[in-house]
Amino acid sequence: MQKKIQKLLFELNKLRKNTLMNTLGIKYIFVGKNFLVAKMPINKKVLQPSGFLHGGATISLAESVGCLLSTLNTNKEDFNIFNIEISANHIRSIKKGILFANAKIVHKGKTLHLIQIKISNKNKDIISLCKMTNIIIPRK
Repeated sequence: MQKKIQKLLFELNKLRKNTLMNTLGIKYIFVGKNFLVAKMPINKKVLQPSGFLHGGATISLAESVGCLLSTLNTNKEDFNIFNIEISANHIRSIKKGILFANAKIVHKGKTLHLIQIKISNKNKDIISLCKMTNIIIPRK
């Protein structure tokens, strides 16, 4: 089972090539049936001019794990997954370290998935709490 999970994580991380996820340094680190965890380093690329983590980088991290989690829970050959709504409550500011995004499916319908993403630091302090809705559209 562990080898299967490691192989899946390897394949998921290969998808990052030439994408925003690669630019931001996002790496998928844990996966399960209804959850996905990724990490992202905090560096100069993801900071505001004032030196604090940019909210847009946080949202990009959240959307990266949330959309992929929906994809893992659908038949990707038959459906496209698109985020139609995302919101974030930024609770704590941060200037350095590593962010962890833990996404879980709250509702898994035939056409909509509701995903909750907790963004935390290495001490498990919540930095942001995000909610996103993904739509599942049949491919034509």
